[in-house]
Amino acid sequence: MLFVLLGVAFSQGIADGKAKFVGNIIPASVPANWDKYWNQATSENGCKWGTVEATRGVYNFGQCDVTANHCKLQGIPFKYHCFVWGSQEPGWAAGAASQGKTVVDNLATAAAARYSPQLIDVVNEALHAPSSLRSGLGGGGGYGWVGAAYDIVKPHFASSVLILNDYGIINDASQVNNLISISKTSTNIAALGIQTHQFNIDNLAASTAQTNVATLTASGKPVYSSEMDASGGEQAQCATYKRIFPVLWTSSGVKGITLWGWITGQTWKQGTGIYSNGVETCALQWLKSYVGGQAGEV
Repeated sequence: MLFVLLGVAFSQGIADGKAKFVGNIIPASVPANWDKYWNQATSENGCKWGTVEATRGVYNFGQCDVTANHCKLQGIPFKYHCFVWGSQEPGWAAGAASQGKTVVDNLATAAAARYSPQLIDVVNEALHAPSSLRSGLGGGGGYGWVGAAYDIVKPHFASSVLILNDYGIINDASQVNNLISISKTSTNIAALGIQTHQFNIDNLAASTAQTNVATLTASGKPVYSSEMDASGGEQAQCATYKRIFPVLWTSSGVKGITLWGWITGQTWKQGTGIYSNGVETCALQWLKSYVGGQAGEV
């Protein structure tokens, strides 16, 4: 059975034949057995602005290409992450704040010449790490600069779903409302991304997650769980996956789930791996079984 998302057809990974993807990151190279488990990819660091344009006007998409090319080869969705973010910016960014519109337009132009991503995190972590460029992006006061960034990027990626991505959302009702409010700064903000990292979900009750996800989806914008991981030891980690993943999987408003790493010793946070020395941990075993037995939601 082929699963078709945004015009892309594929048949692989634990979500083969399901109504939504279960993806993961790709680091500097594609890990062995990656395709056995995942059917959507985000570059871990390769597409971030600080990597792509360390020197102004000089673009290096080599690491971004690794993920984009693998997605194209496998026929799976590629998510570009990201254009505007206050972390992992190039060193020259702060000094170019007044030229923010030009800087973002140039970056988007360069990326669009190489890629047609199905999904794009245009602005990342506006609530927690606002971009150094925000004063020069316009859009009025408050978070108007966020909407301005989407208005700059959208003409370059007419067919891509542009996502507003942040952390601290699934566990915090006030931040849910803040994210929704910011998403109204431009009609080009098409979807909401919630990172669901271990520091937000390890001790999160399923009922709280469900309430917050329901509020997000009631906004009318699709939701993507963009950077999921869990920690606390194998059994606690497994329990977190069993408690939180079904909330995301069974929500009709959540269109895809991406994990942020999977191989023990190669994840950004110690203790978040679910595949250790060639052995699937409890969480990965459960994930395969659960997704394999669930229809998912459209």
